[in-house]
Amino acid sequence: MGVHRITSEAAKYYAMKEKILGTGISLFGTASEKVSDMSKEDFEALGDLAAALLPHTPGNSGKLMVVVARLFWALAGVSEKEFKILPLEEIEAEVEKLKEKLGAE
Repeated sequence: MGVHRITSEAAKYYAMKEKILGTGISLFGTASEKVSDMSKEDFEALGDLAAALLPHTPGNSGKLMVVVARLFWALAGVSEKEFKILPLEEIEAEVEKLKEKLGAE
């Protein structure tokens, strides 16, 4: 068995995208367990994150990002926002900030 190395730029981008998506989805799970302890600002930020993840999420998972974003925005009491395409590095920074704020692992 060989060692798998990520060498091409496409492979590096894919690995980064998968890491950010996985962490973001885990963050939504953590948030779902802490709904009663969260602020409207937290809900809005999570909705914004789901919207930002949408263009990077394939298949049925992508369809669910719209649902997740709308649910978090509804909990925040804000109207639906525009879904924008953000660079992965920006999304990753937001994920890390929310993880720290929500005490997620």
